[in-house]
Amino acid sequence: MITADSTGDAEKQMLRHTLATLAYRSRKPLLGAPNDFATLRISEHSRTPGEILAHMCDLFDWALCLARGDHIWNDSTPGSWNDDVGRYFNALARFDEYLASNKPLGRTPGNLFQGPVADALTHLGQISLMRRVAGSPVRGESYALAEITIGRVGTEQTPPNREFD
Repeated sequence: MITADSTGDAEKQMLRHTLATLAYRSRKPLLGAPNDFATLRISEHSRTPGEILAHMCDLFDWALCLARGDHIWNDSTPGSWNDDVGRYFNALARFDEYLASNKPLGRTPGNLFQGPVADALTHLGQISLMRRVAGSPVRGESYALAEITIGRVGTEQTPPNREFD
């Protein structure tokens, strides 16, 4: 185990900032999706957005297990889109809450980033692309101007500062 004192606070804070960024960036493609979006299949070998979202939920359940020093993976079956959106943001919050505590980490912040967090970033891009394919694109914005706050990992986010047409 890695104690909270031996883990660089700056690394943990950067990981928490990444989670807040992921939550901010997740809000648009996950909320307000068309009714049939969860089942869109762009090829016979691709995952549906619902399957990708369920996997993203699993990633953050796994991230919390890794942070606690366990290695428990669960492949869940997709639920309803709205239920899994809630599950996703709840999983982000539980992981962030653990990182904010003084509890020991079972993995380094770098390892937690390179595994579940980086994978979720990839999958969020897939869902964003699939929104465009579904005819419901998400407006881009200058994310460098976004108000990202460590610990804000839910659906309640500040409005965009500058969206693109």
